[in-house]
Amino acid sequence: MPDDVLAALRRGGNLPVDALRTLGESHPADFFRLIVEPLADSFDPADAAAYKRLMQLWLSSEPLPEPEIPKRVDTVYVLSRVTLGADIKITSIFLDAMKQRFRASHVVLVGSRKSADLFALDPRIKFFEATYPRDASVSRRIAFAHELRTRLRSPNSIVIDPDSRITQLGLIPVCNPAHYFHFNSRALPADVDADSANLTHVTEQWVEQTFSRRGAAYISPDRIANDTPGPRAAISLGVGENESKRVPGTFESDLIKLVASRFATIWIDRGIGGEEAARVTAAVAASGAASQVRFWEGSFAGFASIIAQSDRYIGYDSAGQHAAAAAATPLITVFAGAPSRRFRKRWSPAGSGPIHVIDAAMLTPFACLDAIAAVLSHKA
Repeated sequence: MPDDVLAALRRGGNLPVDALRTLGESHPADFFRLIVEPLADSFDPADAAAYKRLMQLWLSSEPLPEPEIPKRVDTVYVLSRVTLGADIKITSIFLDAMKQRFRASHVVLVGSRKSADLFALDPRIKFFEATYPRDASVSRRIAFAHELRTRLRSPNSIVIDPDSRITQLGLIPVCNPAHYFHFNSRALPADVDADSANLTHVTEQWVEQTFSRRGAAYISPDRIANDTPGPRAAISLGVGENESKRVPGTFESDLIKLVASRFATIWIDRGIGGEEAARVTAAVAASGAASQVRFWEGSFAGFASIIAQSDRYIGYDSAGQHAAAAAATPLITVFAGAPSRRFRKRWSPAGSGPIHVIDAAMLTPFACLDAIAAVLSHKA
């Protein structure tokens, strides 16, 4: 059914309303993974319109007024994008710009503790806990946004929405619409090439046009003491249960072996535990480089601190690449399961340090490893 529904949405045909409602309420994980995410991840304006049509099964859609910055702003609420990588790549740009634009105001990140920990050492960033119910039904997620609106009631406040899942991508204003600034990350200015645009640059441009400040992506987590021998590399082989992001075969153990030949210490994140931790542990054992490896088993913010102190970061498409880019740590990122070239371009890391993006979908595992070796040898 998901393929049929996507086709119907894209051509404007009749939708199986009852079946969709049942899927969204009883099987929300499948609803978002098989229907919503393909529409959002294509970065196609027609798919963005189809997504809005889909969500009208739960939400009434009314045009919003053009927001205006009030004369007095005491509090700026910035909504989390929910995922940690997006909060670094996109949300942090808003935080940085708001600190500049509203120097006497409170700048408040609205989201989970995990996201807040990425900015723990920034005294300007306050935190308002609102953990999005990622496993809940569509109606419960919508109710969460409406409940949040009743909680964000500081006088003289505005809300910045970086296209957050909290608001179902800007469909539920969580404040007075006149003070609600929604950045539609799936739309582009007319003068931007859709096939080469990167979300970092698109976000920077929108923020500058809207608030006359040019923010930059950053992280400021609590610093993890790291007295291991250098040079150091940080590796993340996590894929968030999306096996399509992995390079198959012995690639992971071969990668660790390769990195060990060039770095005295390798920090490797064990990820979310379970199968992922077991896979990473097995790859280290097979590499023969266990004596050089240090496993990180704490928060992602802690691993982000390790990344910031490393001489090189290497990993699959994940939050780690955006932490490295924000910290200007030289990085190599491997895109193995991107749904499209446009998606890969949008989500590739961007920052001031050296960045190499390897499209593993076009390479054999051995060729992918050779490409990484060439970067490490300064041949690429």
